[in-house]
Amino acid sequence: MSSDQQYPYGPQDPYGPQDPYGQRNHQDPNVTQTWEGQTWDTQYQPTVEPVAEPVQHAPYHPGAADTTYLPPQDPSAGPYALPPEVSVAPGAPAAPAAAYAASAAYEPGIAGHGAAGAPPAAGEPHAAGAPAYSAPTTLGNARITDAQRARAEGRSPIIPPGMQPAGLTAVIGLLLAATAGASPYLLLIPLIALQGLTAAGWFRLNGMWPARQGIALAFAGGLAADAALLATGSGHAPAVIIGTLGVWVLLTVVLQLRSHASADERMYGLMATVASAALTIVAAGYLAVAPEAVAVAGASVAAAVLARALPLPGAASVVVALLAAAGAGIAAGGATGVGSQGALLGLGAGVCALVGLRVASYDYPSRFVHMTAGVALPLTVAVPAVYLLGRALI
Repeated sequence: MSSDQQYPYGPQDPYGPQDPYGQRNHQDPNVTQTWEGQTWDTQYQPTVEPVAEPVQHAPYHPGAADTTYLPPQDPSAGPYALPPEVSVAPGAPAAPAAAYAASAAYEPGIAGHGAAGAPPAAGEPHAAGAPAYSAPTTLGNARITDAQRARAEGRSPIIPPGMQPAGLTAVIGLLLAATAGASPYLLLIPLIALQGLTAAGWFRLNGMWPARQGIALAFAGGLAADAALLATGSGHAPAVIIGTLGVWVLLTVVLQLRSHASADERMYGLMATVASAALTIVAAGYLAVAPEAVAVAGASVAAAVLARALPLPGAASVVVALLAAAGAGIAAGGATGVGSQGALLGLGAGVCALVGLRVASYDYPSRFVHMTAGVALPLTVAVPAVYLLGRALI
């Protein structure tokens, strides 16, 4: 083989010599080539953008908020309470260290508070020469809830509703007891109020608010159960309640299928709506219970919740509440002709009332939860026990 055939692009290339960049001076029409530009251009110079000068900031001078003394905190000691606001005259220097010491002396569970746990009296200085302090605040907002304070202090998430919701529960229970023997239509007045509080309180207790559609659906289920029980009578109460609940579960599923929320939110909404509808529909069972049993149960639940709200230790409070429920059952049983069997009926209603209070106290509940679920659940949860015990004892 010749050198021309062995090196077709060598010095004896028949298509002409090559330039320094490997580009032939002449193109053979029989050779297919799609691009013949140079590999790089030595004449191109990129434009360099000017670099902006750094912005000169004014010199930083720490203020009073940055130089405030904060004592060291031990992470293993748990969360600390909020310091109180300092009540000083205008123009007087602040005393953050004294404020922190005052907060440690004021809040329960902090060293220096004292064995009794009572805050110092109004106007009493915390130390010699120290000013008086106001109630603790959060960023200037004095209206923090009990749940927020409990969470900040690391206390238990179980907060009982208190005396005011217990008083409302007692009022509804006594109204149920008074109207049960008169007429089932009069019994509807406190019963509808109980069902409305149950429907709204359960959604808020589960952290779902606003939930107007779910609340309206659960409340409508309770009204439908009331109407069905009044139309069919107490003899068909289990079938009416279970049938109404089945229809409302189906309506709840349809409502959640139309929702555009995520799958998790739809599942939460489905479970909360079904539980709220179930409790509201079950509350209609007071229409199927004997009037004497309703009277005993209403009085017993009223006594139990009032006794539970008293400032007593945990175990003693439970025992006193159960004894109060049994005593109220005996008293109501004597007035309605049930006799001593009212004690057992009252005791069962009292146990269910305490369970309802415990549910309404869970997970840092708000005041709205206490005034709805805390009022309604003690009476609503007691319906199955009252129905079964009433049929067995009366």
